[in-house]
Amino acid sequence: MILSCNGVQPMKSMNSGNKIPLGRRDFLFDAAAGLGSLALTSMLAHDGLIGASDESLVPIRPQINPEAPLAQRASHFTPRASRVLMIFCSGAMSHVDSFDYKPELIKRNGQPLPGADKLVTFQGEQGNLVAPQWEFKPRGESGKMISDLLPNLAGMADEMCFIHSMTAKSNTHGPAENQMSTGYTLDGFPSVGAWVSYALGSESADLPSFVAIPDPRGVPQAASNNWNSAFLPAVFQGTPFNADKPIANLSRPPEISAATEAATLNYLKKLNRRHLEHHARDSNLAARIASYELAARLQLRAAEVSNLSGESQETQSLYGMLDTNPIKAGFARNCLLARRLLERGVRFVQLFNGSYAMGEGVGNWDGHKTLKSQYEVHAPILDQPAAALLKDLKRTGLLDDTLVVWVTEFGRMPTFQKGASGRDHNPKGFTSWMAGAGVKRGYSYGATDDFGHTAVDRPATIYDLHATILHLLGLDHERLSVYHNGIERRLTDVHGSVLREILS
Repeated sequence: MILSCNGVQPMKSMNSGNKIPLGRRDFLFDAAAGLGSLALTSMLAHDGLIGASDESLVPIRPQINPEAPLAQRASHFTPRASRVLMIFCSGAMSHVDSFDYKPELIKRNGQPLPGADKLVTFQGEQGNLVAPQWEFKPRGESGKMISDLLPNLAGMADEMCFIHSMTAKSNTHGPAENQMSTGYTLDGFPSVGAWVSYALGSESADLPSFVAIPDPRGVPQAASNNWNSAFLPAVFQGTPFNADKPIANLSRPPEISAATEAATLNYLKKLNRRHLEHHARDSNLAARIASYELAARLQLRAAEVSNLSGESQETQSLYGMLDTNPIKAGFARNCLLARRLLERGVRFVQLFNGSYAMGEGVGNWDGHKTLKSQYEVHAPILDQPAAALLKDLKRTGLLDDTLVVWVTEFGRMPTFQKGASGRDHNPKGFTSWMAGAGVKRGYSYGATDDFGHTAVDRPATIYDLHATILHLLGLDHERLSVYHNGIERRLTDVHGSVLREILS
């Protein structure tokens, strides 16, 4: 069919190559039939009736019971991990000063970065190459080279599986944090913890499936984007609280006795159930009732899980809870809270180190101006408590079925910024690591170039990282989806491959 936009009568092509005028009725019929076919195709695809000749490509949308939206659900295949702990160092920690050993960077200290004359990055022009600010040493039986910046975490090298070829799409903190937590640089997409909660529900009947623990100094730059549920049901968003700021408004007013409160809640439950029986098809009502009942159970359970006073003196000392630095002691309490949440069945815990509100590099890892002096403040806050958490998970056996993922939104340059003593943003190559269920111990995957600037060996994307996390939980990242605005949405969009070489 050939349609005209200049007032000439439309023409219809014939098999012979001749054209005949297309009548108004023929045009309207063809247009209506075409649009109807498109609508029918969309509806059939939405119901999973067409669109995939291979059953392995058919989307899997979890069957959610509105009355128990956080009920435990089966994985797609046998999982290696039951739960996830994600430690997120906000501000972008320098990989070349911590986990990514580059002898050539040390050798060429003070020389220009080859092939990068007058290189301009996020904040401006770059100066010369600068060697790591801390000495690298072999660690553990694996002999992994890790710097003295984080000596306690370095001592756990034999438990870690390093991904040295990570890449990100953005060199700006907010969008990069979005991508690390949601897979997208834009706002408005569900976080990885929300996807896991949506797919698997919770192992606990009285705690959230997904908890976000902000740093004692505040929240990261992308704030609640890191734990939001976006277009997934709101019940799957992360519940944010930490050891020093527990969930608000949970305490019972002193004038109301425990017996009175229990009787009131039981009576309310009966009224809710009676009302639901008369509106059995109202899934929103059922979901609201379920959320209120979870909140009631949470009143009791959250207070118990946040009470760290029962932990032994040995455990408190291990984490650094008694440290004279109040920020380190606060982060230590957060790390112990993370362990207590995991052992009580919380499916996904996102633990933040570093906050945005205090300014560039003051309360986070954004070391532009004076990297060494700033990192000497931040490293002790992270190092002992995070290493203690890893040791404690191993000691209690939780590491056997808990996947620990350490991330930061991007890396930093092997050069110092011109006129400064710090490193600029670098999304072209950086390091993440995993430990625990399903990953190789004391193993390194991929590599950046000789200076730590660009991923050159098996470059990995955040899509790949997310695909691997889901895979270890027994979830197929290509099939886990939700239908939203005419699109089958998934955490990894249309990208991502499981990093099978790191799997044990």
